[in-house]
Amino acid sequence: MSIWYAIWDALPFEMLHWDFMKNALLAVLMITPLFGLTGTMIVNNKMSFFSDALGHSALTGVGIGVIFGMAEPGPAMVLFAVAFALLMNRIRHSRLSSTDTVIGVFSSCGVALGLVILSRGGFSGYQSLLIGDILSISSGQLLVLGITLGVVAVLWLLCFNQFHAVSISASLARSKGLPVGLLDNLFVVVIAVVVMLAIQWVGLLLINAMLILPAAAARNVARSMRSYLALALIFSLFSGLLGLCLSYLNAVAAGPTIVLVSAALFFGTYLMGRRAG
Repeated sequence: MSIWYAIWDALPFEMLHWDFMKNALLAVLMITPLFGLTGTMIVNNKMSFFSDALGHSALTGVGIGVIFGMAEPGPAMVLFAVAFALLMNRIRHSRLSSTDTVIGVFSSCGVALGLVILSRGGFSGYQSLLIGDILSISSGQLLVLGITLGVVAVLWLLCFNQFHAVSISASLARSKGLPVGLLDNLFVVVIAVVVMLAIQWVGLLLINAMLILPAAAARNVARSMRSYLALALIFSLFSGLLGLCLSYLNAVAAGPTIVLVSAALFFGTYLMGRRAG
C-alpha cells in the first residue's frame, strides 16, 4: 500500500493527497471490473431482479451476524447470501411458480426478516448499508476485494464459454455434456459473493444498478461477445472513476454519482444503438 500511496503523492491531483481517496480509487479499480464481468452474464441470463433480491437479503445476513454477536457482519452476509441464492435458484427452476414471482417473494422475505431481526437491537448502526460509503474502505477490505477479483477473473477465464453456453440454451448445453446444474449454481454463488462484498461500500439501494447499467450500456452497441465484455469493463471502469471524481469535486455521495454516470452511458448508447439500427 505504501507504494500505491507514494505513486499518487507524486502526482498533482489534490483529491488523491488524502489516504481515504487513494483507498477509494483502488476500490473502484477492483470493484468495477467485478461488476463488468458478472454484469454481462446477469444481463444475458435476464437475472437483474435475481441480483436485486440478493442485495435485499443483506439485511438478514447482518441480522444473523448480530444474533451470533459478530463484530463484523461481512462473513454472515456472504454465507447467508450464498445459501439464499442457491435456494432461490433451486425453486426458480422447479417450475412450481414463475421466476418473477419466486424472486419477488424471496426479495420481500429477505428485507422483512432482516428488518424484524435488526429492529430488536436498533437499526441505526446499519443505515449506511442502504447507500454505502466507499470512502470508508480499509486496507484489509481492499485485500479481500483484490483476492475476490483474482478468483472471479480466473473463474471467468476457465468457465466463461460454459457459462455462455448455458445462458444461450440450457438444453443444448446439457446435450453437449456440460454440467448445467453445477454451472448454474456456481454462477449464482459468484453473484452472491460479489454483491455481499460490494454492498457495504456501494449500498443496498444501488448495488443492482451498478451491476446492470454498464453491461446493459455495452449490450446496446456491442456487435460481438468479445466487444460486449470489453465495453462492459470499460464502461464500468469509466463510470466508477468519473463518478468518484465528480463526487469529490461536488461534495456528494460517491455511489449515487457513479450510478448517474452509468445511467447517462446507458441512455447515450441506447440512442446510438437506435441510430445504428
